[in-house]
Amino acid sequence: MIPYSISKDEINELPLGQFEGKIYLIDRPDQVEDAVDFLEDQQLIGFDTETKPSFKKGQFNHVSLLQLSTSDQAFIFRLNKIGFPDPLRNLLEKENLVKIGAAVHDDLKALKKLTDSFFPLSFFDLNDELKKVGFQNVGVRNLCGMVLKIRISKTEQVSNWESEILTEKQLRYAATDAWACREVFKVLREEGLLDSLFNRF
Repeated sequence: MIPYSISKDEINELPLGQFEGKIYLIDRPDQVEDAVDFLEDQQLIGFDTETKPSFKKGQFNHVSLLQLSTSDQAFIFRLNKIGFPDPLRNLLEKENLVKIGAAVHDDLKALKKLTDSFFPLSFFDLNDELKKVGFQNVGVRNLCGMVLKIRISKTEQVSNWESEILTEKQLRYAATDAWACREVFKVLREEGLLDSLFNRF
């Protein structure tokens, strides 16, 4: 039985969990095409971004990372190194590839600042949609607790995503959020808890 609410204390009692699959770091333009070719063949991927935190008033940073994940492979694109290349943008505009995220509106707004032309399609926002079916707590950490029965660490959230070399902890954290969104969606869909959001024919 999946609960529709969870407390911080309940989350803290859960076992720590994270993405345990293969991580591909894409930090050169010549790596983009192979990654996109693989992702294009999927039906469902997890989506997230990371931005270097700004601690000064009025300071703005562009998106540093874009993370896309299957059940066992995560691709981390260092946009601060490679920009927002056309193949990657086209992937996010692909209608028959469903991208699952949480609070995707903010992510997409930030990505739109990197290009003159970007029309994202087929994004499913867990935060917005799950409120419609009765979830009282949303956000990746809460949803992982309720649906996946794991606690995910947020200690790397405000780390420097534009460091010359990203640590294993940073990569694992970045991959986990994208992967978790996909897994939460998959479980809820299989349990029939999203049926009211989709037309069944």
